[in-house]
Amino acid sequence: MKSYSESYKKAGVDVTAGYKAVELMKVHVAKTMTSGVLSGLGGFGGLFELNLEGISKPVLVSGTDGVGTKLKIAFLMDKHNTVGIDCVAMCVNDIICCGAKPQFFLDYIAVGKNYPEKIAEIVSGIAEGCVQSECALVGGETAEMPGFYPEDEYDLAGFSVGVVDKDKILKPDQQKAGDILIGIKSSGVHSNGFSLIRKVFTVNEQTLARHFSDLGTTLGESLLTPTKIYVKPVLALIDSVNVKSISHITGGGFYENIPRSLPSGISAKIDRNGLDILPIFDLIARTGHIPERDMFNTFNMGVGMVVSVDKNDADKAIEVLNANGADAYVIGELTNSDEGVIIC
Repeated sequence: MKSYSESYKKAGVDVTAGYKAVELMKVHVAKTMTSGVLSGLGGFGGLFELNLEGISKPVLVSGTDGVGTKLKIAFLMDKHNTVGIDCVAMCVNDIICCGAKPQFFLDYIAVGKNYPEKIAEIVSGIAEGCVQSECALVGGETAEMPGFYPEDEYDLAGFSVGVVDKDKILKPDQQKAGDILIGIKSSGVHSNGFSLIRKVFTVNEQTLARHFSDLGTTLGESLLTPTKIYVKPVLALIDSVNVKSISHITGGGFYENIPRSLPSGISAKIDRNGLDILPIFDLIARTGHIPERDMFNTFNMGVGMVVSVDKNDADKAIEVLNANGADAYVIGELTNSDEGVIIC
């Protein structure tokens, strides 16, 4: 590679570090290659050929997101191989909510200083997320921005594109009172509410290293647990039963996300006592003296996805989800109401 600028390097941008980062990440990217990928890294665009077998009316579905201030935990712990999973998960978990299968993913990493080994570590997580969701990492961008970000910090975002047959897009308007709500367990906090978490614990290296017996690990390790990717179990479910709607429980918790998948006049009635709330959420609430209403309006509380099915399909739905690596159980039902979400 002959591209080199001493002047640009003196300004804080080392283009050769970027080239090294690309070389280091190639081994990770290679793991994500699917039959649709027509181009390698380094081009101006990622080429992908859709397999439309069995799809008569293809509809593209896109989703974009970032990791948010969870990255601050990664900085303090100097652990960067899991946040890429979060980035992929936040995008592909949205895409599957309408029944689409993710096809490919692109990332955007903005850094204060390009440390190639750190970039490769981040991309290793992105690649792992793509492998879990069976989508290809077809490209991305690493932007070195001295003076904009501190040298040891970065931001991470991405987007994914999926495809669904128009006739198979989920139809939430078909929901009715009596339909069953199935919760699919989360792996932890996922990637939302970290601004509140950082305030509650006054996060620093010492607090993150503290071991909590109810967590079975340190606070830092618990918080960095990557977001669960639900692509495989949810798509298997859609192929097996009539799924009416899916809600991805992200920022805004139950109260914001579940109503996004409900028709007018229908509310979700959640059995509070039946929820398997993870210990990390009890710790957050107890330490920060956070009201339960605020907890359910900020965090997933141990439920990463909520699926609506007819009551006659509930047992089979749970069976299919659990057989495909999810942990699912009934958390409530739909009712005639305009309240949106009722937790009782």
